[in-house]
Amino acid sequence: MAVLGDFTATTIDGQERSLADFSGDVVLVVNTASECGYTPQFAGLEQLWEQYRDQGFTVVGFPCNQFGAQDPGTDEEIGAFCQKNFGVTFPMMSKVDVNGADAHPVWTWLKSEKGGLLGDRIKWNFTKFLVGRDGHVIGRYAPQAEPTALVADIEKALAA
Repeated sequence: MAVLGDFTATTIDGQERSLADFSGDVVLVVNTASECGYTPQFAGLEQLWEQYRDQGFTVVGFPCNQFGAQDPGTDEEIGAFCQKNFGVTFPMMSKVDVNGADAHPVWTWLKSEKGGLLGDRIKWNFTKFLVGRDGHVIGRYAPQAEPTALVADIEKALAA
């Protein structure tokens, strides 16, 4: 059975990265978009990362342009936007598809681990998956779930 660390992804600056780098951490994986009504959640995600990173917590953002074409920029433009507007320092990956035939393998796996109300499909930007230290998904959260609403689950996972 697969775990998060079995996958690789390209970072927003073009480097291939093994997600095994996060093995043993609690990881929040999020599909992001720069022009979405939920875009201000970047600030809350950064706050979670800063608050819990020393305890073995990581946020990993995957930009996606599949919903309302709300992330049309290049990786370079997206990275600059996130840094300039929200001070994002947590790991950001290259833009990916999260649904369909071209969905990134990590997203296909995340959806198979924890389906949503619409089955396996991601329905919008800022869908969040919480992955435990063992590499398995322990929670899936709707786009409207504010990052602060995940604190109790993050703390429980960090303590496990």
